[in-house]
Amino acid sequence: MDALTFLREDHKSVLGMLEVLDGAPEGDGAQLSGLETMVNNLIISESQHEAIEEQFFWPAVRRAVQGGDELADQAIAQEEAGKKLLQRLEDSAPGNPDYHEALKEFVKAGREHIMFEQDVVWPRFSAAVDQQELEQLGGKLETAKKVAVTRPHPNTPSDSLTQKTMGMGAAVVDHVRDAVTGRANDNPPDPQIH
Repeated sequence: MDALTFLREDHKSVLGMLEVLDGAPEGDGAQLSGLETMVNNLIISESQHEAIEEQFFWPAVRRAVQGGDELADQAIAQEEAGKKLLQRLEDSAPGNPDYHEALKEFVKAGREHIMFEQDVVWPRFSAAVDQQELEQLGGKLETAKKVAVTRPHPNTPSDSLTQKTMGMGAAVVDHVRDAVTGRANDNPPDPQIH
């Protein structure tokens, strides 16, 4: 599967979650609504997505696209801000005012980030690389997602080398924690191309 198709399917999944989470119940209704499971799905999905982009996609944009450094820097800054919001969600619980504030902020920021990637970055990247490169990159993204972190890690540097080394160690710890706590059951399935 080519890289942009893989990322597009990931984005569709996240946009679907954001749609459901937009206007999520607060207060007592939040604990009873299944909100925590849906937010866990979002945290897992977004953590994996951003990690694999930082490992493989943004370095490819930097290499292939004229002005790619600026595009990647802008996207990574958005992702780092998103990780901080996801960490606030991870550290809190439904019913807590900060949880709901972070969720509202993430829904807005997540949509803006996805639109930036799809409308600004992807057309330039697609014009700069050939289909074979897109296929090779897609394979790397697909493989990496299976073992990527499942938590935000906002204090881990977002560069490719750190993500491929320290990020992989963090991913192992995340997967063990998820298995022990039962959180692994919230892990959303990988995108399927129809």
